[in-house]
Amino acid sequence: MDKLRYMISDAAGLVNVEAHVLRYWEEELELDIPRNEMGHRYYTKENIQQFLKIKDLKEQGYQLKAIKMVVHNGKNPDEAAALTTGALTERSPVSQPANFSSAEDKMAQFRILMSGIVKEALSENNQALGKEVGESVGDRVLKEMNYLMREQDEQEEERFRKLDAAIRELNAKKIKGSAKKKESHRLFAKKEVTT
Repeated sequence: MDKLRYMISDAAGLVNVEAHVLRYWEEELELDIPRNEMGHRYYTKENIQQFLKIKDLKEQGYQLKAIKMVVHNGKNPDEAAALTTGALTERSPVSQPANFSSAEDKMAQFRILMSGIVKEALSENNQALGKEVGESVGDRVLKEMNYLMREQDEQEEERFRKLDAAIRELNAKKIKGSAKKKESHRLFAKKEVTT
């Protein structure tokens, strides 16, 4: 029996987050999300459970570094948090205050949050700009096509006028030729009668 598959919008609804959050977690936490033959993500019940666990850990205040260790190494969240915080403290100079890593973590969280906000704003702006450019280009193309079609119509009309004039001239010549023939036949017939 086939496993139940969810599209990203459905999965986001089940986890109660935006779709871009799932993509962000996938990238940052290096999650292995399956894709279909067209390259689109699909989510299984196991993926949904994993995302719910990640969301729960985020709501408890754990950083993505600690969550990554929990997801990939099966570590306890507190142990993973201590390891990531300890790593930050070990790299910082001794003269720094004890909460330096916390401030650094907050700054990293702020950067991530701002990055997400900026990406979303840019995405919305790009969509609006794309629509505006598309409409503008569409209007210009339509105007240019109308101009070209009018020009083509005028050329065809001129060609038909010339053709009509040539046909009328030819008909006039035929009529004159026919009239001359009739006149010459009449004259010839008159000569024969008189002779």
